[in-house]
Amino acid sequence: ASPAQPSTLRRRHGRSPGANLEVIRHSSRSSPESLATVALAALGVVFGDIGTSPLYTLRECLLAVGGHKASLADLFGILSLALWSLLLIVSVKYLTFIMQADHHGEGGIFALLALTPGRFHTGRLTRGRVTAVALLGVIGAALLYGDGVITPAISVLSAVEGLSYASHLFTPWVVPLTCLILAGLFTIQHHGTGRVGRLFGPVMLVWFLAIAALGAFHIARRPEILAALSPHHGLNFFWRHGFRGALILGGVVLAVTGAEALYADMGHFGRRPIRLAWSCLVFPSLALSYLGQGAHILEDPSAAENPFFSQLPPGPWVLPLVLLSSAATIIASQALISGAFSLTRQAMLLGYFPRVTIRHTSSLHPGQIYIPEVNWLLAAGCLGLVIAFRQSVKLAAAYGIAVTGTMAITSVLYFVVVRWRWRWPLWRAGLVFAFMLSLDLPFLAANLFKFLDGGYIPMLIAAILIAAMLIWFRGRTLLLQDYELRYPDTPKTRALLLSYLHARVPGAAIFLAPSPQHIPPILLHLAQRCRALPETVLLLTVLTDQLPTVPEQQRYQLHDDGDGFWRLVVRFGYMEQPHVIPVLQRVIQQQHLPIDLAEATFYIGHETLIESDAGKMSALVERLYSYLERNSAHPEHTYGLPPRQVIEVGAQVDL
Repeated sequence: ASPAQPSTLRRRHGRSPGANLEVIRHSSRSSPESLATVALAALGVVFGDIGTSPLYTLRECLLAVGGHKASLADLFGILSLALWSLLLIVSVKYLTFIMQADHHGEGGIFALLALTPGRFHTGRLTRGRVTAVALLGVIGAALLYGDGVITPAISVLSAVEGLSYASHLFTPWVVPLTCLILAGLFTIQHHGTGRVGRLFGPVMLVWFLAIAALGAFHIARRPEILAALSPHHGLNFFWRHGFRGALILGGVVLAVTGAEALYADMGHFGRRPIRLAWSCLVFPSLALSYLGQGAHILEDPSAAENPFFSQLPPGPWVLPLVLLSSAATIIASQALISGAFSLTRQAMLLGYFPRVTIRHTSSLHPGQIYIPEVNWLLAAGCLGLVIAFRQSVKLAAAYGIAVTGTMAITSVLYFVVVRWRWRWPLWRAGLVFAFMLSLDLPFLAANLFKFLDGGYIPMLIAAILIAAMLIWFRGRTLLLQDYELRYPDTPKTRALLLSYLHARVPGAAIFLAPSPQHIPPILLHLAQRCRALPETVLLLTVLTDQLPTVPEQQRYQLHDDGDGFWRLVVRFGYMEQPHVIPVLQRVIQQQHLPIDLAEATFYIGHETLIESDAGKMSALVERLYSYLERNSAHPEHTYGLPPRQVIEVGAQVDL
């Protein structure tokens, strides 16, 4: 909404369901003694994915070079590449550079997109098209959904496969047990992560200490494996294998999957706890685990077939490790599922995703939400992948493209921010950008060669979501344009509205208005057909700012249009739930509006699309948009309106 003059604009404080978000974050960061506690909590949410990578990373890399027939030089080279990838991508790229770019404390693709300068978004609403920078953000978000489908499947499957090492009698039960665990995981999502959240950090702490102890034990037996810390072994691997050796990066990238979660979850924990947990526990534990697996292979080359579980002798000794790894992979999966919920809400509030049902599962933490539509789509995808591939070895081919694609897009958006938002000189921004791309592009190129082996799966998921996001954004924008073109002049429209009215009846009506500058068409349509309106009419516009949370002093703007007409603009951040009833209650109380919310009627417009090629959208695209509209959540659920007080007014539109 354009700023109004002080004489016609009233601003007051109001609270909302998401108003406590900043208070919660501040309290978790302001106390020095809470730093260790927050770092412990971050173990279960931020590092679940990357922390379970030792289950399958070294095995997949060694299989690519012959398994137990791989040479010692190949073993040292792969370990060197994995360790230095962790150091350069996580420690340097993300923790040192990317996490500097926080948007009011929030991280992630959409937060980074919101940091890009205004001119990279100028005109996208008026033309109904997204800019190239916004398109990159949409693609990166869609790729993260692909990662969210594959991560639970490969993580849980690789952990349960440890039963086969304990006894071959368990082999036929691996896939059914994996499906059972995944089904249970998605079934309990509606309870939220709050009830089990206290267990996440301690379990992951035990996990990291366990893999570190196993690794240290085997390193002590074969300390020569520590030579793999030298980067020359990784370079020598490329020198000996040439171009074919570069393809090993498609397996090495499994070691850094989950790095994007460090940035995406920054708003929940802050930089310091994440950096503390990574530096003091996670990275040392991962390094010891990888080196320990390598040391065990030096003693027993046949261990290359399953280097993680073979660190313990076959039999009942493996079962505790299988149970612990299964718990760790479930936690890692939970983090990706919760991330998909948060990503969906951000995309919806920024206008790139249809309305969905959002349920808050915690009264203290607004970030803990449950979206049934996304939950069951993820469940169907994960179970389908497990049943189709049946082995984590085969499923690993599908892993990596989504991760590396998101990493590359993050680097591009970061360059835009530091160059044109922070005004870094070109040489400095370009140097950092070149460093990041030198890491991202080789990994992305190596994973593209796995496209036909399963890499098409995340790409297909991303393509469907990209199409859905762009069609939805285009349709909603053209619909808003249609309103503005039909009623471009507010004074003339107001005069036309008053000419329709023959009577004003007692009561109040609240109309949802898509534009804060225009009278909603449903109001004109209703006045023209009924010739009467209530004495008090409130035009309510809900806007989503490119801020995680909106300051309470900027929550709403109220304008008196005269003749019993009021215009109210309410703003929410993209991390907030846009429930308007608490805001309306405070506006009515503070501004003494003649509205009884218990008796007021809410009017919502319902558009029926005429599918034709006459408008700016083709009939096929209109049909797809209409499908998304029909299956999106109803506005009364999105804004928390009382269903018994809602009336829909229909209209036919050709976009």
